[in-house]
Amino acid sequence: MRFSWISAGAVVLVGALSAGASQAPKRLNPIIELLDQKKPVFGLYAPANRRAPGGGSAAAAAAPQKSQSDLANEALAHPTTDFIFDGSMEGNFDRGYASFVDFAKGMADGGNLERGPSPRLRQPITAKTPEIAENLDLARERIGKQLNEGVSGVVFVSVESAEETKAGLAMMRFKQHGGTRADDVGAAPARWGMSEKEYRQKADLWPLNKQGELINWTIVESKKGLANVREIAAVPGVGVLFPGAGTLRGVFSTTDAEGKRVLDAEAWEASIQQVLSACKEFNVPCGYPATDTDIEERMRQGFTVFIMGWGEPGFKAIEIGRKVSGRTR
Repeated sequence: MRFSWISAGAVVLVGALSAGASQAPKRLNPIIELLDQKKPVFGLYAPANRRAPGGGSAAAAAAPQKSQSDLANEALAHPTTDFIFDGSMEGNFDRGYASFVDFAKGMADGGNLERGPSPRLRQPITAKTPEIAENLDLARERIGKQLNEGVSGVVFVSVESAEETKAGLAMMRFKQHGGTRADDVGAAPARWGMSEKEYRQKADLWPLNKQGELINWTIVESKKGLANVREIAAVPGVGVLFPGAGTLRGVFSTTDAEGKRVLDAEAWEASIQQVLSACKEFNVPCGYPATDTDIEERMRQGFTVFIMGWGEPGFKAIEIGRKVSGRTR
């Protein structure tokens, strides 16, 4: 009888240990958690105000304008998206940044952070930064500003070399981690629900630092970048590699005798597959700006991180992707 009680106790103990092991603390950045689990990731462009048809100041005045706080709440109302993608700072950083600051604050005020023993971002923000190679000092300043608003990912555009990639990655890392990021942290610790000291430890690049909560996305979208894509993919610290499908469409288009743009569809698709091949060779997750008409095919090819446009087609694409992958959360 005594042996039976000991055995039963052992079973209970083992069961409790197993349950504890299976309930490991969640990551602050759910993108990283999903990638660690080899699951696909689905996100949306941040909602934005649109001009009324016709353009001009009168059309702009006629179009209903939502505050950045309203747009943030609109984003948070879609729980099936894994992240929010902001591309507003790529073309004109200063103009885009001014609005982004309000949007990032709106996301925080709207409850983007789930507090508790393991704080977690409901929808981490990933933001495009302008081309790094044009001015390294300016790029470092801009990336620092974005990180100080609590973004969880920075997207490098038009990358054409491994050297450029390495310089950009260093800009995302504090000196204590071997990087070149300035020491100030802005609002980021509060947005992540932790002290400044904790933030400095956590705000490092995954997968270089397995405990890091920041992720880099690198986009290749030129013939020079394609020529160097294997070297770019091989750089440690690249979290996701993307073919810039929209820009590459223009790269592989020409103007015919009638002045019409003609796409070389075969060459364009080959460029996309070239980036995917580099991703597979160097075991880097590969991303794609999918729609509801092509997400299933791109998933079949091996793409795993998807950005969809805001609106019904984008919402539908996420629904399709989650269903195909069997994701329930």
